[in-house]
Amino acid sequence: MRVIYDWRLARVIDDENQIIDELYWNRISTKNLVDRLSDLQSGRITPEARTLMERFPDAEKDSLGVISYSEWPELSDEEIKKFIEASTRLAKRGVAESSGDIDRRMDMLVSANNEIRSSWTTLEARCIEWIGLFLSDLDLDEQRKKIPEIVSRSKSINEVAKEFDVLEPKHQPSKEEWETINSQASNVVNLENQLQISEETIRVLANDYLPSLSALMGPVSAAKLVVLAGGRERLARMPSGSLQVLGANAAMSAHRKGAPPPKHGAILFSMPAVSRSPRWVRGKVARYLAGKASIAVRIDHFDGEKLTKEQVSEIHKEADSIKNKFPKPPKRK
Repeated sequence: MRVIYDWRLARVIDDENQIIDELYWNRISTKNLVDRLSDLQSGRITPEARTLMERFPDAEKDSLGVISYSEWPELSDEEIKKFIEASTRLAKRGVAESSGDIDRRMDMLVSANNEIRSSWTTLEARCIEWIGLFLSDLDLDEQRKKIPEIVSRSKSINEVAKEFDVLEPKHQPSKEEWETINSQASNVVNLENQLQISEETIRVLANDYLPSLSALMGPVSAAKLVVLAGGRERLARMPSGSLQVLGANAAMSAHRKGAPPPKHGAILFSMPAVSRSPRWVRGKVARYLAGKASIAVRIDHFDGEKLTKEQVSEIHKEADSIKNKFPKPPKRK
C-alpha cells in the first residue's frame, strides 16, 4: 500500500491502484493554501496524508505518486483559481524573504560592482586614448586620473589643452565628435562615482556580516571571497587549502591538464602581503593567510569573539617574517 497526496487530497491505494481510503481538504482558503504549499515545498506532508498513515501504518509514503497515478481527480475551475492566486502569493513571499539573505544581497552587490568596474575600465581606457590622439604632448600616464573629469566639464578640445598647459591640436574634432568625446568622459566620471558608492556599500555590509574576515583582509576582499565560495557558511566549512585557491579558476583548469597547481587565487593575491612578496615565497605566505582567513570566517559565522586589531597586526607581522626567512630563491636541483 501507498499513501499518495497533493495539497487538496490524500489517498491510500494498493498495489493494483485501487482506492482503500481517502481524505479531502474541505476548508480551502487562499491564505491557508499558501502555507500548505510552502509546507509541501519544504518536504512536509499534509494533515490528511498524516492521518491516513496513522490509520494504515504499513502503508508507504509516496510524495511523487500523484504524478504516475492516472486516475487522480482534476482540479475544478475554482480550485485552479485559488491555486494560481496562492502560488503567486507564495512566490512574492519567497522574494520578500530572500531580501533577508545577506549572502544573496552580497552576491548582488559584488556582481554589480564587478560589472561597473568592467564598464568603467573599458570606457576610461577609450577616453584616455581618444584624447591622446589630439593632444600628443599630454602625459597620459601621469595625468590619467584628471583627464576624464577635465574633458567632461570642458567645452572644446582647446579648453582641455589649456587646462593641461599643452599645445592645441593641429587637427580639431568636429562638433559631433567632440560631443561624443565629452559624453564619453562624463560617463567615465559618473561610473567612477557609482563605483565608489558601490564599494562603500560593500564595506558597510561586510564589516557588519564579516567583521573578523574584513579586519584581516579588507571588507571588499572579504565580500568577494564569500561570494566566490557561495556564501558565508560554505566558506566557513571549507578547508583552508580550498579557500587559498578561490578565484584561480584558469590556473586550476590548467593544473588539471598537467600544469603546476596554483599557489593562490585572485582574492588572496590582492592582499599586499602576498602580491608584494617574492614569487618563491608567495605560496607560503598565501597558505599562512588562508589558514588565518579560514579561522576568521569561522569566528564570524559561528559567533566567536571578533579578532582584535592587535591579533590582526600579529598575523600580518608573521606574514612578513615568513618573507624574511626566505630572502633568496631556493637553489634549483
